[in-house]
Amino acid sequence: MTSIPSINPATGKVIGKIEMHNEEEISQILKRSAQAFKEWKRTDVSERKELLENFARMLRKNKQQYGKLISSEMGKVIKQAVPEVAKCADMFDYFAGNAEKMLEGEPAKEGSCDLMIHYEPMGTVLAIKPWNFPFWQVLSAASHVLAGGNVMLLKHSSYVPMCALEIENIFLEAGFPEGVFQTLLIDGKMASSLIPRNEIKAVSFTGGYDAGQKVAGIAAHHMKKFVLELGGSDPFIILDDANVDMAAKIGVSSRFINTGQTCIAAKRFIVMEDLAEEFTERFVERTRKLKVGDPTEPDTDIGPIVRYEQIRILEDQVKDAISKGAKVLVPGGRMETEGYMYSPTVLSAVTRDMRVMREETFGPVAPITVVKTEDEGIELANDSEFGLGASVWSQDRERAMRVASELETGMVGVNSFCTPQACLPFGGVKKSGMGRELSKHGFYEFMNIKSLKLM
Repeated sequence: MTSIPSINPATGKVIGKIEMHNEEEISQILKRSAQAFKEWKRTDVSERKELLENFARMLRKNKQQYGKLISSEMGKVIKQAVPEVAKCADMFDYFAGNAEKMLEGEPAKEGSCDLMIHYEPMGTVLAIKPWNFPFWQVLSAASHVLAGGNVMLLKHSSYVPMCALEIENIFLEAGFPEGVFQTLLIDGKMASSLIPRNEIKAVSFTGGYDAGQKVAGIAAHHMKKFVLELGGSDPFIILDDANVDMAAKIGVSSRFINTGQTCIAAKRFIVMEDLAEEFTERFVERTRKLKVGDPTEPDTDIGPIVRYEQIRILEDQVKDAISKGAKVLVPGGRMETEGYMYSPTVLSAVTRDMRVMREETFGPVAPITVVKTEDEGIELANDSEFGLGASVWSQDRERAMRVASELETGMVGVNSFCTPQACLPFGGVKKSGMGRELSKHGFYEFMNIKSLKLM
C-alpha cells in the first residue's frame, strides 16, 4: 500500500507517513457518505446549529494544538497558524447563526397562485483543497456546505495529510454523525476519477488554474456543479494622496503573510510616481525588519516555503525580472539552512513583461512598479489573466471607490488588505475562479433552488 509522507518544511525531515486508501476503502467511504446524507439532510437545522457551534468550541479550546500541527506540517509561523484556527471557529459560528434564515423558503404571489422558492441540499460535495491554509481552506467551505444539509468528502493536499485526518477527527469528536465529513487519502488523479461517480453531486476546488480547469472540465462533462477558487496576482495600488506609512505597513503584511504563499496576498505594487520614492523606502525598511526562521518561535515573521520546487519557481521568476532590468532593493532568496527557507526579496523598476507581473508569485517576492496617472494604474492593474482581489489606497474615499469600481476583480480592499469575511462572498473573475464561497452567496452555490407553484 502506498503511503503519503508528511514533511516538516522547516527541517526537510519526514515527521510521519500516512497510508493511502485503496479502491475498496474509497468505495466504502463514498457509500458511507451517500448514506449519511439521507439522514443529515433531514436533521433539523437547530440540531445542525448545535453541532456547528460545538465544532467551533472545540477549535477554540484546542487552537494551540492545531496551530502547532499546521506549523509542523506546512511551515506557517505559529502566530498566524493559531489565528487561522480561531477564524475557522468564527466561520462556523456565523453559519450556525444564519443557516436557518438562509434556508427559509421565499414566498411569492402572482394572481391566484401561491409561489414558493425552496432551498434543498444537493448531496455529497467533493472538496479538493490546497496546503497553504490547511484548516481554513477546508473549513471555510465545510462551514456552509454542512450547515445547508450537504455532506463533504475531503481530498486534501498530499503535503498536509496529518491536518486532513485531524480535521475529520474533530468533526467526529464534536458529535457529527459518521459519514457527514470524511477524508480521502488519495492522489489528484484518483480524485478526478471520482467526480463522475453518482455519489458525488458537486465539487469545491481551490488551487492552481491548470488543475482547476481539468476539474471543471470533468465536472461539466458529467453535469456536476462546481465552484473554483484559483490563483491571484492581486494589485496593491497606491494613489498620490495615500497615507504612505499605513500603505507600506499593510503592504508588507499583505505581501508576506504566510511567507507570501497566499492567493489573496498583494503581489503587484503599483505606485503613483509622486509617492513612489517615499513608499518604496518605507516598504523596504519594514521588509528588512522581518524575522526569518523557526516557524514555531512566537516572534518569527517568515517561515519556510512548503517545498524546494516552489523555491526554484521563485528563483526563476526573480532571475527573469533582473535580466529584464529590475533592480534588487532587498536581495533575499534561498537561505543556506536546513529546510526550505527563502528570505523576502523586493524588486523595483519592474515592467509588465516580467514574469513577476504576469504570473502568480507564490512566495515572499515583492515587485514595485511606478505609474504616472491614476488611469495608468488602473490599466496596469487590469492587465492580468487573474482577477481575485485588489487593494486601493487613497485618503479620498470617493476617489478610492471610483478606482475600485474599475478593477476587474472579485474583491477589493479600500485602505485595507482584502481578507475573507463570513458575511462577504469570496472568489474571483477571469482565471481566478468561478462561483463564490462564504456568505449567503456561497451557501446557495451547493443548494438546489427549487421553485414551487401551489394552486
